[in-house]
Amino acid sequence: MGSPSSLKQHSALLSACSVVTLWLASGATPSFAAEGSVGTLMEEVQVTARKRADAEVLQDVPVAATAYSGDQLEALQTKDLQSLSFKMPNVQLDDVGTVKNSASFTIRGLGVNSTIPTIDPTVGVFVDGMYMGINAGVVTDLFDLEGIEILRGPQGLLFGRNVTGGAVVIKNSRPTEEFSSRFKVSLTDNFDTTAAGSINGAITDSVNGRLTVYHHNDRGWFENVATGNDNAGASDNWFIRPSFSIQLNDTAELLVRMEHGRMDSDAAVAQNRGSEHYIVDHGGIPIVYPSATQIAESLEIYNWDNSEDSFEVAQDEEGSQKDEWSQVITEFNKDVAFGSGTITNILAWREFDAQGLGDVDALPLPLFHAESSLEQSQVSNELRYAGRFGPTALTSGLYWFSQDLSALERRILNGGKKIIGGGGKQDHSTYGIFAQADIDLNEAWVLTLGGRYSIEEKDTKIASVPLNFCTMNGCAAYDFEDSESWNAFTPKVGLQWSVSNDTQLYTFWTKGFRSGGYNFRNAGVDPSTQKPYPPQATEQEEQNSFEIGAKVDWLDGRLRTNMAVFHNTIDDMQREINLPDYHTGVAQIIRNTADTTIRGAELEAMAALTESLLFTFNVGYVDGDYDKVLGDISGDGVVDDTDLGLNIPRLASWTYGVGLVHDLQLISYGTITSRVNFNHRDTSPYTDDNQRWLSEADMLDFSIGYTPDSASFTVSMFGKNILNEVTEGNNTRLPPIMGGVGASFTPINKGRILGLEFIYEL
Repeated sequence: MGSPSSLKQHSALLSACSVVTLWLASGATPSFAAEGSVGTLMEEVQVTARKRADAEVLQDVPVAATAYSGDQLEALQTKDLQSLSFKMPNVQLDDVGTVKNSASFTIRGLGVNSTIPTIDPTVGVFVDGMYMGINAGVVTDLFDLEGIEILRGPQGLLFGRNVTGGAVVIKNSRPTEEFSSRFKVSLTDNFDTTAAGSINGAITDSVNGRLTVYHHNDRGWFENVATGNDNAGASDNWFIRPSFSIQLNDTAELLVRMEHGRMDSDAAVAQNRGSEHYIVDHGGIPIVYPSATQIAESLEIYNWDNSEDSFEVAQDEEGSQKDEWSQVITEFNKDVAFGSGTITNILAWREFDAQGLGDVDALPLPLFHAESSLEQSQVSNELRYAGRFGPTALTSGLYWFSQDLSALERRILNGGKKIIGGGGKQDHSTYGIFAQADIDLNEAWVLTLGGRYSIEEKDTKIASVPLNFCTMNGCAAYDFEDSESWNAFTPKVGLQWSVSNDTQLYTFWTKGFRSGGYNFRNAGVDPSTQKPYPPQATEQEEQNSFEIGAKVDWLDGRLRTNMAVFHNTIDDMQREINLPDYHTGVAQIIRNTADTTIRGAELEAMAALTESLLFTFNVGYVDGDYDKVLGDISGDGVVDDTDLGLNIPRLASWTYGVGLVHDLQLISYGTITSRVNFNHRDTSPYTDDNQRWLSEADMLDFSIGYTPDSASFTVSMFGKNILNEVTEGNNTRLPPIMGGVGASFTPINKGRILGLEFIYEL
């Protein structure tokens, strides 16, 4: 529930929101139509959350969601998904930190804490209708978007597999007939540069084209005292995205979107937060120092600060990470007379390759370095029909997804005295059939009935890391081979009441499904046998979710509020248990750990205090408990009340934020737009045994921009993380021989950033 002081902060913020609402009500005017950035942010966003033939206004859809249009994302200086991580209630869109651009997304307390590619996410990411099959390569840079939707709660009926926490829906801008172009350049105080542009327009009478290019050069932000590098964490990202829309005839259109990109970067920038910096090998003999209790002078000269409020690191190996991807997404739409509907077919292909070398011990000595490689190829097809038959709106479809995975890793321990490697291969297929009917009972009430049947099939080969069957060129043998399938029916029953044109209430019950799976990174060693724990498949995870929500526009659109309360039960919850291991450094054991209940509430509000001043507010609360523990989570060797009393990993009890946007009209000279946002996230455990935690964070951002009346450009100054908060991507325990008591691998995110941005449009 949080400390008394934090509860006082929560109460104060809620009181402030109430005061603003009452003040606004007292000054109500007959109508409201703002211009400038305030008007842009108050615009009603179109969403595809119900996969109708046409997009719908978010306020009309009975789903808890936050959505932004492309213009709104630009106004918020959104660089990537992580830029939105603190701006929504009960949502964490974090980079896990171990490997750059790998998602560790959590919504309503459901998330993962691993880069293992065979671990299915709880939050699904969809790009132009294509499901991203792995977490790697997800936290990429964003530019030229039509919009983003973050759907909270299970979305398994329409979006399918592994969306028990929610879904992130990314929509790139589509080609249009009207010519347009847009260019963006930005520079930060650390001389990071971004250059991007798009050009759009008609190619022929029936073909429109769009070309988007993007390049971001990050010079590195961190100080590495071990190497003397003041710019650790550098990266260079680029992508090119051509797209075409082809009008085949009066009723049919084909949309083709292609993308190719690459990222070259340093490896994770991380701290070791152990209490001592002496290093001994697995036999207990010091490899550098004459005494294991003496901090060596060779380390004292580095004199780095590894505390939770410091950004200093001391890694002898800054490493590297190289990602490359290509994808093609085709969308075919045809209007049909049957139900005045539309048939949609989305055929998508994507390949992703990554290689990396990282310093896992995060110390200025080669205690634990790791190489990794990942190859993924996926193909998917969704055939969908959406139409209306009298009072019933119907959405139905068939879905197929297939991916091939191959991953290798090599662990270099004790300065190369011990080298071990493992990995695996997996063929994975998914099949689904779904239908949802929204039935108008009368002008005010809508009944929703739907269901999805899903089948998952996985064929896997695994080479356990301690057995050292693999090099970075492949595996000579595998100690585990298995095939398994899972299936589930996920129904939904809902009721929506349109109280008025400005007010709707809704409620629904639905089920979620997350397939079982395998662990490519089988690295744990059983101390009783000194042999690897045998790999095994996890059972599927099933979820029951009940939600009640309300969406209300007040005072002729000057105040908008969206709220929801939810209650979820999860059976056979899948978890990645991170444990220190003396033989391999770190063991990640994948198990069904518990039956769990998670409940909570959230509120978002947006109020136009005047035509030039906008106030935003959000607050979310999540509480979770283990109902039944299926194994030893605490690590004390027994299953008892200690396990039941642990906190659920990545569940941050409170998230909240407030913001102001102001437009200042300079008569005929243009507009100055100012924006400031403050967002808070509570601390949360990272490991299942609650030995390592993610820090509490208070994030303060601002921007000031100028747009002249007579020109099509905007120049702005922005600041992010002004309070210089230290936040972590993860916080993995290491054995005491790798840094003393509390030794850890703790990748950290950037602190304060200031910058300038220039946008020009034709």
